[in-house]
Amino acid sequence: MTRLILTTDDSGAGALMQGGMADLVIPFGFRFAWGPLLPDAELAALLGPRSLPTASHWLDNFNWGRREEIRREGLGLIELCERCAAVELWIDPVPDAQLMLVQLLDYFRSHTTAVPGLTLFQSDVRIAGHPRGSLSKWKLSGVKIQNDHLDAASMAWQAYRQPTPRRWADLLDKNTSVLPQLRQTVLELLEELPMPATGLGATEMRMLELVGGGHASPFDVFPGHEKPNTRRVFDYWEVGLLLDGLARSPAPAVSGLDEGPFTEEMHKDRGRRTRYKESKLSLTALGEAVLARTEDFSRHNPIHRWWGGTELTNDNLWRWDSASRALIAP
Repeated sequence: MTRLILTTDDSGAGALMQGGMADLVIPFGFRFAWGPLLPDAELAALLGPRSLPTASHWLDNFNWGRREEIRREGLGLIELCERCAAVELWIDPVPDAQLMLVQLLDYFRSHTTAVPGLTLFQSDVRIAGHPRGSLSKWKLSGVKIQNDHLDAASMAWQAYRQPTPRRWADLLDKNTSVLPQLRQTVLELLEELPMPATGLGATEMRMLELVGGGHASPFDVFPGHEKPNTRRVFDYWEVGLLLDGLARSPAPAVSGLDEGPFTEEMHKDRGRRTRYKESKLSLTALGEAVLARTEDFSRHNPIHRWWGGTELTNDNLWRWDSASRALIAP
């Protein structure tokens, strides 16, 4: 084993393996754009050598064929990297991938023995979106990881972990160009904070816009490739939970959602999933008022979700004004 690729998406990892891009390709399964963040100590334990056979580990989902022995051995990330002549980070441009990148580089910053072999390949498009067989011809330039990459990543990761979004918003005034997709990620995540007039983030507001356009089924308002909702922060399951929140709150903004909640159990039941898929959505009176920015969703419904290290509640509802690029404290 001489060349290792670390990447941020299972589908992208499969494409890289099929393209013969490395001896070993490992995707990271972390999600940092949704839910509470793991404490630093737990993340370090996940990335370190497996302490017990039953302990959670970063290689738990890695079991591809003859490389199963890598998973069984329970190597830590640093130990595996030190066994390889070259380690490449192939990173998607979407916000959660960028969060994985800054977390990984922050981790490597404390383990300098593995840093000299690191090269960053920052993609402008999703790696998995490339046609099968074309990756081997892809001329993506790599950049050797230097201290300025580590410093920028650590600054961003520690900012995202804070109990308020202040330091994350301050990144807009910093030079983060060494990580070329980071500034866009900062903006996209800030836009998912509640808006001043509506109490909803950008993905939720785009869903209301699409429902308000008429004749919308649930999957019509989900983000995706060549779909009218182009927001990139949340994945499939998270968007389903956002739609549940809009349609199943005490004062819903959306009506007509005939099944739910959006869980694996619902998906396993063909009848329930079909009813969900064929639901015809419309805006309630509150939804129309929120879309017109004359009502605030949070004044009528409980809010409780995590944005990085910030616990958003009705009493702690940090907001972001995109027009003025201003953070508004509760």
